[in-house]
Amino acid sequence: MSGAGTFNTKSKLVTATGTFTHKSPNGNSLETGIWIATELVSFESYGIAPGARMQAGSAFGPPQFGPRRMPMLSGSTPAGGLAVLRIRLLPMWGPSRTAVLQVNCALGKVPEERQTEGIRLAFEGGGDEFDQEVSGRTMFVLTRLGASPAPKPTATGEETNTPPAQVQQ
Repeated sequence: MSGAGTFNTKSKLVTATGTFTHKSPNGNSLETGIWIATELVSFESYGIAPGARMQAGSAFGPPQFGPRRMPMLSGSTPAGGLAVLRIRLLPMWGPSRTAVLQVNCALGKVPEERQTEGIRLAFEGGGDEFDQEVSGRTMFVLTRLGASPAPKPTATGEETNTPPAQVQQ
């Protein structure tokens, strides 16, 4: 699986998509297609990556003397966490299926039981089960406030101020 997208933990809005290939144990391709996230079920943050504060320069540290530096918060900051997404798999042939995708990025203060970075996929309604965590490269990137369109007011008229996170697998 591969993919990328954004999500907001307060509003639970998610926009993410990617591709997948299901292979047999001997390496033959059984199914290929795209996946689309339909819901952010949950997100547990592990915090920012070690060293990210130093890379961000004056944005996190004390004021610098001399020429004024631009804070690097206008970019992004790598962070860790566990995102649980409900996704729809759309194969090239055959019916679509719904699944729960867990994406674990082992940066920050990672719990002992989540030291392995990667993904886990479970189909809803039975069928194939991928019950082993597949290791791979994952990354959550925190973006600064205002880097995306303004959040929509909630039913009470309050605005959410949580920055969206980006996920890459």
